[in-house]
Amino acid sequence: MEKKKYYVNLQSKEISQIQYQNNDMFTIEATDEEVLLLRKKLDGADVAEYDTFWRAHVPIVPYHNDPSNDRYDRNLREAYQMIYDLGDDATKSFIEETGMLGDRPIDTEN
Repeated sequence: MEKKKYYVNLQSKEISQIQYQNNDMFTIEATDEEVLLLRKKLDGADVAEYDTFWRAHVPIVPYHNDPSNDRYDRNLREAYQMIYDLGDDATKSFIEETGMLGDRPIDTEN
């Protein structure tokens, strides 16, 4: 399949072929199937985020025992991994520098 250039903004969960305003947080080259999979991961994070909002209003449920928090984290980590794998050099460099995938030197015991 042919890869096309996409602009991704995780804050707004936007994936677009058109660069507009601030939607170019990350730039990726992806096939239609890869974009569909990334969309599913972002949608999954969105649904889980909504669920965590409702859980926050139930004081007897501790936040660290909330499956929706785990789903949100998992979907977001998987989205970042996909963006890293499909990203251009600037995208990969930014993700590496910020440690979004958890591999910063500060995250190790060394």
